Amino acid sequence: MRLPRKPVARSRAKVDSRHPTPLYHQIYLILRDQIGSGNYAADDFLPTEHELIRQYDVSRITAKRALDELAADGFAVRMRGRGTRVQRSNPVPPVHAPIEGLLENILAIGLKTEVELLEFDYLPAAPHVAAALECKVGETVQRAVRLRRIKGEPFSHLVTYVPESIGRSYSRRDLASHPLLLLLERAGASISHAEQVIGASLAGTDVADLLGVPIGAALLKLSRTVYDQDGRAVEFVTGLYRPDRYQYKMTLSRVPGRGRKLWSAVHDFPESKNSLKALDG
Repeated sequence: MRLPRKPVARSRAKVDSRHPTPLYHQIYLILRDQIGSGNYAADDFLPTEHELIRQYDVSRITAKRALDELAADGFAVRMRGRGTRVQRSNPVPPVHAPIEGLLENILAIGLKTEVELLEFDYLPAAPHVAAALECKVGETVQRAVRLRRIKGEPFSHLVTYVPESIGRSYSRRDLASHPLLLLLERAGASISHAEQVIGASLAGTDVADLLGVPIGAALLKLSRTVYDQDGRAVEFVTGLYRPDRYQYKMTLSRVPGRGRKLWSAVHDFPESKNSLKALDG
């Protein structure tokens, strides 16, 4: 018996054949975003290949590949002769990391996820690392590359640098089994605050396979410098995160400011240099 189909949810999003991103991947991204935003609920039917052909003026091969990619990434199930349905549940729920209590949440994530240590070495500090750690260019620092997983699925790629004096206090085995913040404190660094920048990046050839995403996929990028109570930089980390498996959450309050009210993030640690500036509007 053929299951009834819900009406096709028409999207205003368009594809552009002049764009370097392949057409099938543009359609894949449109449908994935519609699934993520709730336009398509679990078990809803997605547009058929023929509907995608008409809607986006593409070939059957392009429409088929877009739906096949959704199925391969766990967003949908292809049923021969019946259509393509949205997967009942995302196999890996995203990690929600509140801005409030930044360092405590970083530690909690470290304790709740699995980590694979890919690289562990000592090398001369490059200019951007030296600037972050407030040391001389070429000064020896400890570098580590880690891959974090939740329920066996990758969600973050982390490159960390710490001063050599701290790095020598723990081993490769220690870092493979303990959160770095715990090791820093064990080394005598009393963590005070952090400065963090949140941005975006594209998956390069070095991380795409590790994170299980296509080359060029959009990633959330976090760069963070951690300081001890003496104001010394004790860690510099750059993290690339899958946005479908890692999301930042913040609570905003409406507060007075300069004759008008502003949006301001709520923080557990007002002295933290990581506090977000008030957002106008």
